[in-house]
Amino acid sequence: MAVVVKYVVERNGVERMTFTTKKEADAYDKMLDIAESLELMLEKVDVPLSEQQIESLALEMAKEKDQFMAVLKGAKEVEPKPKKAKSADNVSDIKEKAAS
Repeated sequence: MAVVVKYVVERNGVERMTFTTKKEADAYDKMLDIAESLELMLEKVDVPLSEQQIESLALEMAKEKDQFMAVLKGAKEVEPKPKKAKSADNVSDIKEKAAS
């Protein structure tokens, strides 16, 4: 029997996400804090947005905060972050390398 440590990020009594490392859980929790602050700010803008739109927009802005910060600081072009490879992608890469 194996012992597995899991870190659970919970908001308002609702389990949001489970991680295997504390670092990942802390980063996700911080991102949710930023999204929450952005929601409060977006509720005050003079643009008609539904509650769901505000929540979604705030979450996306928090996820890509570094790119938003670069744009706000005057960057002309922001390079998109490379997307993380899915585990299935990694498996096919390993198989291809083994076949070579």
